[in-house]
Amino acid sequence: MINPDLQNRSPIRRQRAEIYVLITLLSFAASVSLTRLFLGLTGYPQLGNKELHIAHVLWGGLILFIASLLPLLFVNRWVYPITALLAGIGVGLFIDEVGKFITQNNDYFFPAAAPIIYALFLLTVLLYVQVRKRRQMDARTELYYILQDLEEVLDHDLNENERADILDHLDRVNKNSTDKDISLLAQYLQSFITNKQLEIVPENEPFWRRWQNKTLAFEQRYISRNRFRAALVGALIAWGIFTLSYTIALLLSMHNPAELSFTLSGLINPRVVRNPSGLTWFETRIGLEGSMGVIMIIAAGLFTFRRDRRAFMIAYLGLLLSLTIVNLLLFYYDQFSTISSAFIQFIILLALLRYRNRFLKSITPE
Repeated sequence: MINPDLQNRSPIRRQRAEIYVLITLLSFAASVSLTRLFLGLTGYPQLGNKELHIAHVLWGGLILFIASLLPLLFVNRWVYPITALLAGIGVGLFIDEVGKFITQNNDYFFPAAAPIIYALFLLTVLLYVQVRKRRQMDARTELYYILQDLEEVLDHDLNENERADILDHLDRVNKNSTDKDISLLAQYLQSFITNKQLEIVPENEPFWRRWQNKTLAFEQRYISRNRFRAALVGALIAWGIFTLSYTIALLLSMHNPAELSFTLSGLINPRVVRNPSGLTWFETRIGLEGSMGVIMIIAAGLFTFRRDRRAFMIAYLGLLLSLTIVNLLLFYYDQFSTISSAFIQFIILLALLRYRNRFLKSITPE
């Protein structure tokens, strides 16, 4: 039997947690990408002198420290987006130098560094997916969210929609609670929130919601199912051909000793391939990358013949495999040039999911 004291202290997921994780995720990706881009364009400058080198890992640690202090110092809700943003930037600057941490000679360009950074990014994506899932809330969780929403009352920023949302939470607490203390508190709060003397301000729709509404209206008006399908077919064919092009070019180079020697020297000289197993993994990368290209073209063909459900599943699973498995190999051999490819794959995946949500709602891949 569970100890009631421990049960009452069980963790509760913070309201809007998925938004904060998403901010961290995006700022993490931007931090690593922009850092590598800046260093590449400027020739990898160093801040310091002959004795000192102020690496950007230190700036990352400082930003992470600030991010950890903010929620300890301030209770306002606006602190959490700032904390999430700083945490993503800080961890990006920190993990970007992972190559120095795992090698004896502090090799910033160690080939395995890029896959490690990408793997951490994927784990953060997985966390976001898990946090984003809807969960059934008990009365205690509902009341926690209500108390957080009451911040709007303290800041004199409560509007009618927010009050209605609080009342919905309170109704569910009153219906589902078996704890007399929770029920009593909910009743008092319900009486307070319905008081006619409570100040209610006009709703000021945030700019991002106005932009979202305009985008949805544009989509509904101009992007029909046929147009959306045609765009997906074009994107899948283009990406499939692009993915296959490297595999085909490498196979053709086997008939040209000069080109083959140039390709192999590009792998051996920077010590990307250090032993026979490294070459085997490179061959695996070529096979998988080529297979992904074929899968994208097959999915495009099925979309063309209006086999939407099967096409969606093939393209969806292919992109997931590419983003999670194939890209780990690509990051090892091609390093951070793979960022642009991963970004394009992610955009195509989002387009597929949007197509499913609009036109194939019965499909629910796990």
